[in-house]
Amino acid sequence: MTAVESRPAGVLGTSPSHRPFGARVKAFVALTKPRIIELLLITTVPVMFLAAQGVPDLWLVLVTCFGGYLSAGGANALNMYIDRDIDALMDRTAQRPLVTGMVSPREGLVFGLALAVVSTLWFGLLVNWLSAWLSLGALLFYVIVYTMILKRRTSQNIVWGGIAGCMPVLIGWSAVTNSMSWAAVILFLVIFFWTPPHYWPLSMKVKDDYARAGVPMLPVVASNSVVARQIVLYSWVMVAVSLLLTPLGYTGWFYTAVALATGGWWLWEAHALQSRAKSGVTGGKLKEMRLFHWSITYVSLLFVAVAVDPFVS
Repeated sequence: MTAVESRPAGVLGTSPSHRPFGARVKAFVALTKPRIIELLLITTVPVMFLAAQGVPDLWLVLVTCFGGYLSAGGANALNMYIDRDIDALMDRTAQRPLVTGMVSPREGLVFGLALAVVSTLWFGLLVNWLSAWLSLGALLFYVIVYTMILKRRTSQNIVWGGIAGCMPVLIGWSAVTNSMSWAAVILFLVIFFWTPPHYWPLSMKVKDDYARAGVPMLPVVASNSVVARQIVLYSWVMVAVSLLLTPLGYTGWFYTAVALATGGWWLWEAHALQSRAKSGVTGGKLKEMRLFHWSITYVSLLFVAVAVDPFVS
């Protein structure tokens, strides 16, 4: 058995009096994981255009996006509070504010809970209560179901935990219509099937980190070829689901063309990764991050097409 040395979570080499104000502000912003939230907003705003069949009220877009930032930021802060022990063991998370001590565990907990309350009230009072309950549901699902229950117990953690990341689609639609639609459900499912093949390539890259922390991500407990096969399976379902919008009458030729082109390229990359994995390629030659980076481009282009389609189709 190998002992793992790490700094106790929440311990910084300097006292609280030596934590500069500017650094503290940056630390609290970091608790919200801004880069992840950017991706969530990419799936929120275009859906609002589709729901409005044109340009939605710009004030509504602004308050919905800000509410989404507060809600997702609260979920991320609470996630870091709960995971501060394993974050201290992984290289890619070792500099998070609750690990370094720039923010104390108590401060992180209070900050996350405050954002949860404020974001729910923000949505309810400035958007509508359907959106408020959806945002609160997403936050609770991410914190309780994914972080507290699934993440450390099953290799399917990201599959079901990813439901929280699908909710901005429903929130964007409900913000405009105060109702639900099959279009929103289809786009929800696109993100649901997109999440595993988006995240598993990154998990393949940093699987040693997850193994050291005892987190059973699929690449930790299965071979690269098994993971790649799962990526291909989810990819095909994702692309198929993305094409349902047009026959159901929600989108036209422009969205269809973008969905076919980007989906085709995704499948090419997924099968190429599977081929390399089956051949026993490891290390840098596996090029698993090619699909990870393309996955972000894919979802961005697809949802831009969702927004543009009402104007050109």
